[in-house]
Formats: sequence, structure tokens, C-alpha cells
Amino acid sequence: MSKKIQIFDLTKQYKSLSNQINRNVKKVLSSGNYILGDNVKNFETKFSKFVGSKYAISCNSGTDALLLSLKSLNIGRGDEVITTPFTYFATAETIVLAGAKPVFVDINPHTFNIDHTKIINAITKKTKAVMPVHIFGQMANIIEIKKICKKYNLKLIEDCAQSFGAKENKLYSGTFGDFGCFSFFPTKNLGCAGDGGMIVTNNSQNMHMVKQLRNHGGITRNLHNHVGYNSRLDEIQASILMIKLKNINKLNNKRHKIAKLYKTQIKNNKITTPYELNVSGHVYNQFTLIVQNRNKFMKYLSKYKIPYGIYYPLPIYKQKALKSFNYKYKLNNVEKITKQCISLPIYPELTNDSVKYISEVINGYK
Repeated sequence: MSKKIQIFDLTKQYKSLSNQINRNVKKVLSSGNYILGDNVKNFETKFSKFVGSKYAISCNSGTDALLLSLKSLNIGRGDEVITTPFTYFATAETIVLAGAKPVFVDINPHTFNIDHTKIINAITKKTKAVMPVHIFGQMANIIEIKKICKKYNLKLIEDCAQSFGAKENKLYSGTFGDFGCFSFFPTKNLGCAGDGGMIVTNNSQNMHMVKQLRNHGGITRNLHNHVGYNSRLDEIQASILMIKLKNINKLNNKRHKIAKLYKTQIKNNKITTPYELNVSGHVYNQFTLIVQNRNKFMKYLSKYKIPYGIYYPLPIYKQKALKSFNYKYKLNNVEKITKQCISLPIYPELTNDSVKYISEVINGYK
């Protein structure tokens, strides 16, 4: 390959939409209205319509989407929230910031998502919620998780940071629980030019509480019903996201075609390509392989100038920041997968030639 392959290339998507984006951004700048204006309202309306939720409340990050959801449900000191240890740190971080304790269960070794069969044994009198993460673009077994939550009277908060557009039973991720939380970090399937997040819910009480919490605990200026946060999506990001939302099905279809091409091209018995539960249930925010000797494979890819990502090298319960919880976990699947997983470049603008080249190189790995 004469042209350098990148793990992500955000500039290509911008170039393809630059005329519309520039026009929208200039409109916002010339309006003088930068916070909680018409762009944010319109984007929230279009977003809720797209996913099929009654309400959508924007905020400044996917992290804050999780935190605001937890706080609005009054989850805090003395409570426990069951989640996965194989995710970005923000998932557990928000539980701790809310004052609660993250409780971890093992993952499914094929999908990398939380193993729903392990959730029941982790439930205690202190358990208040389950927070599954739809990792890498594929949904956890949300139908079964919802049944468990209903049976044990637990709240369900979906971390959909990597799964915008994924479906189960014709319903979009984020619409099964009390809350669905999305990130618009630039590398996400629906990404902005900075940080941004969204919370969806079908409960009007949840919606009103989140709206207040994101804006210093109130709706009306200088009237504060709660101690809240400054967590607002700005008008510029909303104007950009509105354009990308119009194109999201096309962009996700491109990701799926790239993943399919990888799967048909990679033929190496030392490599395991991603497992798909169903076609519409995976939107490939990442294309993650399993390889036995990862260090050797990393050196091999580097030799051919093929970039890669390691998500995530250390189970969250081993992170130094959570040392005070004195966790004694050794969850077999997550311990194994964190040492074996490696992600290849995948984004809508990645060329077929690049995919074929990467696949050819991988087929030569011994």
C-alpha cells in the first residue's frame, strides 16, 4: 500500500460532508445563540424519533449521560450497580461518582458483552441497577437482562456509547431500559467534532429530572430545584450531529460491508474474527479479533505499518483508581480476552483495497 492506513480517519468523513457542516456552523456562529437553542431542540427531537424513544435529552458527553441517569434514579451511597469489567473506564467511573459501588460479572467470550447468565448470582439487597454495555457495536442480550431487571425490581441503564443504530427485535439499542446513554465522541458511529452525549427514556419523570440535572438542577434561570451539573450539548455540535444523523444508516451500512469483507478475506486459523449474533445487531464501532500471541501479532502488524487498537488491556476491577474497593475478582473470560483481543481499522471511509491489503497481511501471519 502506497498510502498510509490509519486506525481512524476523521478528516475523510468531514470532507464528504464539509459543505453542509460549514454552512450549519456558520449559521450558529452568526446567530449568537450557542447554548440550548433550536439546533439542540431539533436534534433531540430527530434523535428520539430515529431510535423510537419518547424523549431524548442531550448532554456534554456519554460519561455524563451515564452519571445523570444514575443520579436521576437516586442511586448513590450504599447502592450497588452490576456491570461489565470489559469496557471503557467511564462506565464504572460514573457509578463511583454517583456514590455507588460497581459490581462486576464475567463476559460472554464470543460477543465480549456482559454474560446475562451471571447477573442473578451477583444481585444482593444493595443492588439497585444493571448497566450493560453494548460493546464494539453489538448489543448485550438485552431481552434477558430486561427480564432479570423486571423480576428483581432493578433499574436498567444501557451504555450505548458504541452501539448507535444496532437493533434487537427491530428495536434500537437504548430503548429497552429506563435509560439509554449515547456518546458522540468523534470516533463513535455518530460522532461530533468534540464531546457530546444523549440520554433517551420513555418516562416523563426521568426526562424532567435529567433535564434539570444537566442544567445546574433547574429549568428556569436562577431557580434551582436540585444540585446539578453543567452538562449541555452546544449548538455547534448539535448542528453537526443533525447532518450526520441524516447519513447514519448509510455510514453504518458501510461499516457492516467492511466487516463482511474482512470476514470473507481473513483466512488464518490463528485468528478469530468477530462473532455476530444477528446481522442488524452489530454496527461495528470496532472490528476486534482474538489472537493467541498478541505481542507477536502486534509486532507483525507494525512491520507492515498496519495500525491497531487494544480495547481493553486491563479489567476495570484491576484499575488503580478502584483500589479502595479491594476487589478480589478473577473472572476467567475477561482475564483471557483482555490479553487476546486486538482491533483493526474500521470506519466508513476505509477503502476496499485497504481492507484487502490488511487481510492479505494477516493471512501471512504464522
